[in-house]
Amino acid sequence: MSETPLPSPSVYSPSAGSPVILSVPHSGRNLPESVAKAAIGGSKPILALSDPLVDQLVGPLVERGFGAVIARAPRGAIDPNRAIDALEPNAVEGAPPPPPRSREAKGLGLIPSRGPGGSRLWREPLPRVVAQNRIAAAWLPYHDALERLIDQVAARHGGAILLDCHSMPPRRRGLPPVVIGDRHGTSCAGWVSAAAASAVRACHYQSAFNHPFAGGEIIRRHGDPDRNIHALQLEVDRSLYMDRHMRDAGPGWRRTQMLYGAVADALLAEWDRRGLRAAE
Repeated sequence: MSETPLPSPSVYSPSAGSPVILSVPHSGRNLPESVAKAAIGGSKPILALSDPLVDQLVGPLVERGFGAVIARAPRGAIDPNRAIDALEPNAVEGAPPPPPRSREAKGLGLIPSRGPGGSRLWREPLPRVVAQNRIAAAWLPYHDALERLIDQVAARHGGAILLDCHSMPPRRRGLPPVVIGDRHGTSCAGWVSAAAASAVRACHYQSAFNHPFAGGEIIRRHGDPDRNIHALQLEVDRSLYMDRHMRDAGPGWRRTQMLYGAVADALLAEWDRRGLRAAE
C-alpha cells in the first residue's frame, strides 16, 4: 500500500512585537485521494473529525503578525495533538494494545481508527510504513515548526506563550461554551490561564478549566513554565460560530473571531503588564 504524502503545515513567522504563538492542529482539509481511498466512506469520515474553520477564525491574528503553525493535513489522517507512540492495532499493523481508558483505546490515537459516531474508519489496519510516512510528512514538521517558532520568540522576548486553538462539538447541557486547558497547571503559569479566563468573561462567555479537555500532546510537549515557555489550549463550542447544520460559518462567526482575538490580546497585555522582556 502506498500513499501520496500528506501536506506539511503552513508556518507563519511572528512579527517582532508578539511573544504569543498560535497552533491550529485540527483544521486541515488537504487530503490526498490515496489516503481517502483507504477509509471506509472515503474523505467524508476523515474530514468529519476536524475542527472546522478554526484556521479561518484565527486568520485576523495571523494577519496582524502573530506567529502560527496551522496543519494542512486532516486530523483524521494523523493527529499532531497525540503522542508519536500513541498507536493501536485497529489503526496500524503490529501496534501494541493501548492502555485502558486512553484516547487511543477509544480509537482517537495518533492515527484515529474510529470515525464519527464510533464507526470503523479504515478498511484495514495501515502498514507500519504508511504510519511512519504520515509521521514524517505531517506530524514531525508540525512539532519541529512549533519548536523553531518558540525558540525564535524566546530568544527575542525571554519566553513565549503558545495558544493551541481548537473547537469542540456542541456542548451537553450545563457545560460552558469555552474550555481552557493547562494540563492542570503543568503547561503554563497560573497567570496565563487566569488572563485567558478573564478575556473570555469580558466577551460575555462562561469558561471551564481542564474539563472535559485538559490539553493534549501539543501543550504537554512544548509548555515549559520553568523556562518561561507557557502553553495553553483553548476549546470553543462550534455552535458559537457555525450554522445549525454544522457545515458553514453561522451568525456568530464575527463574535467568535473576536473571542480568539481577545484571548490572544489578553495574553500579550498580561505579558507586558508583568514587565517581561519586550521586543528588542
